Amino acid sequence: MSQDYDIAIVGGGPGGYLAALRGAQLKRRVVLFEQDRVGGTCMNYGCIPTKYLLHQTKIFRELKANKKIQGPISDISLNWAEVQKERQAVAGRLVRGIEFLLQKSGVETVKASARLVDDHRLSVRMDDGERLFEAGAVILATGSRSASLPFLRPDGKGVVTSREALEFAEVPRSLLVVGAGAIGLEIGSIYQRLGSDVTILEIMPSVMPGSDKEMAARLERILNRQGLKIFTQMRIEEAQAEQGRMTLRGICLKTQAPFAYGAEKVLLAAGRRANSDLFGGGTGPTLSLDRAGFIRVDSALKTDVPNVYAIGDVIGGKLLAHKAYHDAFIAIENIAGGQRAVDYTALPMAVFTEPEFASVGLTEEEALERESKVQVGLFPLQASGRALTMDATDGAVKLIANSRDELVGGHILAPGASEMIAEITLALERKMKLQDVASLIHIHPTLSEAVGEAALKAKNQALHIINP
Repeated sequence: MSQDYDIAIVGGGPGGYLAALRGAQLKRRVVLFEQDRVGGTCMNYGCIPTKYLLHQTKIFRELKANKKIQGPISDISLNWAEVQKERQAVAGRLVRGIEFLLQKSGVETVKASARLVDDHRLSVRMDDGERLFEAGAVILATGSRSASLPFLRPDGKGVVTSREALEFAEVPRSLLVVGAGAIGLEIGSIYQRLGSDVTILEIMPSVMPGSDKEMAARLERILNRQGLKIFTQMRIEEAQAEQGRMTLRGICLKTQAPFAYGAEKVLLAAGRRANSDLFGGGTGPTLSLDRAGFIRVDSALKTDVPNVYAIGDVIGGKLLAHKAYHDAFIAIENIAGGQRAVDYTALPMAVFTEPEFASVGLTEEEALERESKVQVGLFPLQASGRALTMDATDGAVKLIANSRDELVGGHILAPGASEMIAEITLALERKMKLQDVASLIHIHPTLSEAVGEAALKAKNQALHIINP
């Protein structure tokens, strides 16, 4: 039996469900296929649960570290079982909210996986047998999953992915984290705050590979002071399970010295793989994949199969939920007759450590590759009145502009940096200049004043620090 729709969407994560809602707004008949839970990895097993645990453990750490509170602080503990229970409840409430919106919008949701038969049809295995769904256009939004190493694969016990790490019933005594990207730093921070002995191994020269080097180095120093043991340029070559512990061995690329680190648990956080398995071959049309397995698309998010689009993690680039949101809007509006192209120039990112690190646009290194005359303004939070009142002076705001004074990059290391970066993102999107940012009136006292000061510093006109 075949059923006809205007748009069929495979995958109900951030990109998929938002594409479905937007398609419904445009009066299209939409069917959404999701074999697990609407909201995908982000809502159920990633972004949302992680941020909840980060919030709870941040409160706990700050209370324990506050020397001005009197009383037996050492007796305070976090009810981990209750925290985990509420983590599930928070995700559940959000999932139910999205399900309600989809239903009210008229989107048909099918709890099953779907396989491309051709450029218009999908085969879906249901309880009552195989069914065909036909649509004028198809959007693939199947996301990504944790990558593994040839000699180190997750077993859900000693070696885990981020999903299992967020669901630990008990806090591990020790944790080895492979990878110092956002996932590794965030989950490492959660368990370090709870008392775990956390060691992070990263093969690249700094944490948050690909980020602005100066700001990444600042973040690494801060996290080390907080108790995380971070080692960079560490190439892991062997993993061994022994007496309830995992040991990782390899070579330090800086010194060529061998290393061995052991822990109760190992978290694999060294990248992610595209869930493109259903679309790379078999009986249906074969989509073109890049060497890493991500689906190739053009600037309109079209694959090389007519009428088939792909969005979000499955097409690679920066694997961010808000990028999937952006992709969803572009794909749906193009299906509806638009001619929009994706533009990631002003695509922000954030890692929710404490302080948070947020970034948008070019790093200083990338800007210098484009032209030799780059203007950089760095304003440290030590000079921020609001940061002093918060006892949060570890951090800085860094702005980068080209020779025409146009803002091309911004990087923030501060409490709430993920919220502050929106101002710089808008400035990049609107091609604003340093003078435009400096002239904005910021509330006093706030951390956001540092953005204006950084813009002034790029011209050596800062008011609250010395200019050369």
